[in-house]
Formats: sequence, structure tokens, C-alpha cells
Amino acid sequence: MMNIVFVDADTIGSDIDLSGFSELGDVTVYGSTRESEMPERIREADVIIVNKTEVNARTVGEAPRLKLVCVSATGTNNLDMEFLGRRGIAWRNVAGYSTENVAQHTFALMFALLEKLSYYDDYVKSGKYTAGESFTHFSNVFHELQSLTWGIIGLGAIGRRVADIAGMFGCHVIYYSASGSPRQKGYEQVDLDTLLETSDIVSVHAPLNESTQDLMNAEAFHKMKNSAIFINVGRGPIVVEEDLADALERGEIAAAGLDVLRTEPMTEDNPLRRFRDSTKLLITPHIAWASAEARARLMAILLEQVRDFLSTGA
Repeated sequence: MMNIVFVDADTIGSDIDLSGFSELGDVTVYGSTRESEMPERIREADVIIVNKTEVNARTVGEAPRLKLVCVSATGTNNLDMEFLGRRGIAWRNVAGYSTENVAQHTFALMFALLEKLSYYDDYVKSGKYTAGESFTHFSNVFHELQSLTWGIIGLGAIGRRVADIAGMFGCHVIYYSASGSPRQKGYEQVDLDTLLETSDIVSVHAPLNESTQDLMNAEAFHKMKNSAIFINVGRGPIVVEEDLADALERGEIAAAGLDVLRTEPMTEDNPLRRFRDSTKLLITPHIAWASAEARARLMAILLEQVRDFLSTGA
């Protein structure tokens, strides 16, 4: 009987049904696992399922039966590929399961910032609206989306989905490829400076690599319009957070919405913690991927991957 071990199941959520895996073997579920606990917990495992937990010689140890490592995410930077290759351990990840959710969250952040929703909600709930004489109040000016230019950094599946939706709202959509990929048909490719200087909204949907690490730094924010909104739902280290904080404080950009940070959970000394004005900065705790539907889809794909591997051995 195969032994299947979930190493950090809390990252998936207790509402997701894992019973299908029991049809494939004996299943052990750990909510979270410290690095020091890994070798013992997976010692008899044939298959392990991880999200953020590091998989390398130190954490896996000998694990003589281990045949497959599944990542319940798209990114695989927590896997030591050289080690897995040397041991002959296969690996799988999941792509495309959260495209709709990440695109949706991009627009949730954007609309909240564009229309100053936290300001107007506070205006009503503070009692100012009740005490006012006018039926409306619009002193914090906002603009129609259809009049704006939307710049996208990273035109993969998520970037294209955001581009298509923004286009339906009437935006002029442009994009920049940090990897230098050829122009994608149907989309307007520009250089980074052009994107930063002309966009009213800049959203990041790129992976983390040598081309994108620290891409959004002081120089980049300085080039943006002081009325621009910046959104990052890609990877935290793409942004130099101290530089973003400075840009917001100096008014070099109008607002930012983030779902990812350089270190997660957020650290006490993160420079963005000093912001309390939600019209200027919105931060969500890496949830853009995590609708109930997306997480269920993720686990269904993983289940099929494990089933296929166990039936074919490859």
C-alpha cells in the first residue's frame, strides 16, 4: 500500500475534500511541518504533497521509499531540483488552476483603490453622511476605468486574462515582457520605461526570476505617474518594499494594492506596516489564488497526477 503524506495541509484549507487520496493508499495529513520534523514524518512516504515546505537533502533525508513530490501550487522554487534528479524522485506542480481567481482579485484591489471605496465607506459609517445636507458626496475624486491605460508586467495566462478583462472595460492595454519574449499577437508590447511612464494602472503578473527580482524599485516608481495605481499579485520580491513605501509617502504614485510580500507572513519590520490609510495601500495575505473553487480544482488536479503516476510509474 502506498503511503501519501500531506506535509502542510493548512495551506490548502480544512474545507477541501481530500478523501479521494485514500483510494490510492494510506494518507497522513499534517497541518504544518517544521523543517526539523520533515525527515521523520516522511521517512516511510512514497508520495509527499507540499506547498511552501522546502524539499531538499536536509528536509527529505534518506526517505528510501519516496518516489513523487507534488507541489500544491504553480511555483517550484521550494524544490531542490538537483537533489530530486540525483535521487530519481519525480515531481509535479499545478498550473492554471487559479487564473480566474487571480484576475478577479486584481480587479478587486484595483476597483477598491480607483473608486476610493474605503474613504466613502468611512464617510458613511463615521456619521458624516447622516449629518450632511446633500444626497451625495464626492470630494475624493475618482475616474472611469475606460479612460485609462493599463500596463501589465508579465503576459502569461493570468496577465492575458487581466488584459482581456481590462480591454472589455475600455482600457488601453499595454504590456512588458521581463523575459524578452517575442510580441504576443493581439497585445501591444512596449519597453518598461514606456509602460511605467504612460500607464494609469500597473499590475504585476510575472514569476520571480533574475529578470524580475527587485524590478519595481525606486527608479521604477519614480517613472510612474503620480496618479497611478500599482498592483502586485505576482511575487513579493519583485518589489523593493522600502522603495514602494517611500514612493507612496512622497506621492510619486497614488496607491498600491498587494497580495504578495517579500517575506510571508509579513514581518514586524516591514516598511509597509506604517500605512493605515486604505485609500493609499491595500494588502491582502496571499489570497488571490485561494477561492474555494480554485483550491478544489487544485486538489482535483493533484489527485489525478498522483493517480496517473501510481498507475504508470512515470
